[in-house]
Amino acid sequence: MAFSLPRLFNILLSLLSFLHQPLLSSANHYETKSLLRSLEIPEPDAIANEFISTSSNATPPTTFFEVTKPIQLPNTKPIKKLILLHDFGYTYGKPPVLAEYTPPSNSQSQRFEKIVLEWTATCKGRQFDRIFGVWLGGVEIFRSCTAEPRATGIVWTVHKDITRYYSLLMTNQTLAVFLGNIVDDTYTGIYHVNISMYFYPAEEKYGLGKLNVDNHVNGAADLILPISRNLPLNDGLWFQIQNSTDVKSKKFKIPQNAYRAMLEVYVSFHENDESWYTNFYNEYIATNNLTGTPGNGPFREVLVSLDSVVVGSVWPFTVVYTGGINPLLWRPITGIGSFDLPSYNIEMTPFLGNILDAKTHILEFRVTNALNVWFIDANLHLWLDKKGSKTEGKLTSLNVSLLSLSFASSFKGFDGTFSMNVSKTITSSGWVKSSYGTIITSATQRFNYTNFMVLGKEANKQIVNQTIDYHEKVIVQMPSSSQTIVESQKSFPLYLYTDIVDHGNGSYTAVSNVSLGLNANKEKKSDQGFAGSSLKNLQKAQGTMLVKGNLVVSGLGTTEQTYSYKDNTSCYFRNISSSNYSIIYDEVSTSCRERQKLHLPYGIGLHKI
Repeated sequence: MAFSLPRLFNILLSLLSFLHQPLLSSANHYETKSLLRSLEIPEPDAIANEFISTSSNATPPTTFFEVTKPIQLPNTKPIKKLILLHDFGYTYGKPPVLAEYTPPSNSQSQRFEKIVLEWTATCKGRQFDRIFGVWLGGVEIFRSCTAEPRATGIVWTVHKDITRYYSLLMTNQTLAVFLGNIVDDTYTGIYHVNISMYFYPAEEKYGLGKLNVDNHVNGAADLILPISRNLPLNDGLWFQIQNSTDVKSKKFKIPQNAYRAMLEVYVSFHENDESWYTNFYNEYIATNNLTGTPGNGPFREVLVSLDSVVVGSVWPFTVVYTGGINPLLWRPITGIGSFDLPSYNIEMTPFLGNILDAKTHILEFRVTNALNVWFIDANLHLWLDKKGSKTEGKLTSLNVSLLSLSFASSFKGFDGTFSMNVSKTITSSGWVKSSYGTIITSATQRFNYTNFMVLGKEANKQIVNQTIDYHEKVIVQMPSSSQTIVESQKSFPLYLYTDIVDHGNGSYTAVSNVSLGLNANKEKKSDQGFAGSSLKNLQKAQGTMLVKGNLVVSGLGTTEQTYSYKDNTSCYFRNISSSNYSIIYDEVSTSCRERQKLHLPYGIGLHKI
């Protein structure tokens, strides 16, 4: 079997799980991918179809999980509410599942310090990974990827802190869940889902301080507007960005007494752009006369505009879904962010002066270099002046730099090297006058991106070394001349090695090595003191699959992960390794004894706010 075209090599880059359309309905390149993606993946020490044991009913389901720190909870007894119990069978192209949501009966008389969403699902058989979303009143509160099941069954649980949606959770709403799934004679997995919420009353010693919405920096918003599509739909409420010229928008109007605004953006990428960080450059594709190969290069940027003026950007984390690259890598430890896809915050307070006029305005989304398809929506969090009916403001400065881009390539035929560096800065400043006085807010977003790509063996081997660095700084000047500064630094390193080794006679070995990291440091400084946190999260995974006659006859996947989190009051460390569904070792510690030996950026200290 000859592998002389990059499109055949690309089967390893993501092994796409057609999240938005039926199997084998895309271009030829992705038909090849889908065919390989739909092959039987063997259980450990088994080959071909023989891995389905007749005693599978007696085997307990495997627990899948994403490594993350536990949510810090108050020492109070929670109120549990079952929100939805549903079996997601053939749901592709059908409306989202709806349920009526009501807050706890005592929500008007009792304040809750923490609210946690719990998603638990089971599945047995054979199925792709599926992206799904959960919306409350049109506001997206959770986006995730399902785990890929095995014959003996799987189960996974995700806990997400949803306290930031407090005002929404205290009113009656319609819950919508969209999980587009296909069930037939081949793909038999039905996702049995339980969604619950836990409401933790505030501890007396804390009072309501942590949830004080009058505090300009802390506290949940008073109002959250959905920037998403309206029901009824036969799909999720997210917008679908199909290409680089596609712009999706939503009209909205805000109350005239808002004094702070934050836009929360949800992003996920699929089909031709699921592995956008590996996409070939158009010059390379044209020179080699390739067809059906995802292009536009490996750089993507989500742009957010207000009334056609760019106000912020998202350079997304490279989430690898549970079926991505090599599905055996993510069993049972899933990729960083795959069970709880991150959302991204953009400070909008400087722009309030432009939208406090009781008129309708438009938020727009587009993706630089996009191919089909990106799912994007947003939530506009608003803080309201309870002592006044009208605020006023003005945008005093806005500077959106052009992309600073450098590119170099050297290739002959299908093999070569490619290097790209991109940077960008967005700064804004404005004031808002309310009953609290005049508050001046300045925001800065600074991005840096590097991608070095190597293609060899007629493009059947690819190496990608990519890093995205993001720096955000928000300065709030209070009427008393005191300042609050919130500063965060994030880094998303990715290293990917994929290769196809041809054995002849229609057989080959697919090899993949992945290193995926998420590092985040955050600091808040004010007259009250300092607070900070530091996260270092790194996965290293290696996998192989032996394919004969379009059937995976054996495979191996191993994953190692180190997770280290520290803040002013707590620490969490986990070092874990797995191989083909089994945990090899698992070390967990909550000790902070080593804390002071570690360097925390931005002067993060032990002072408590």
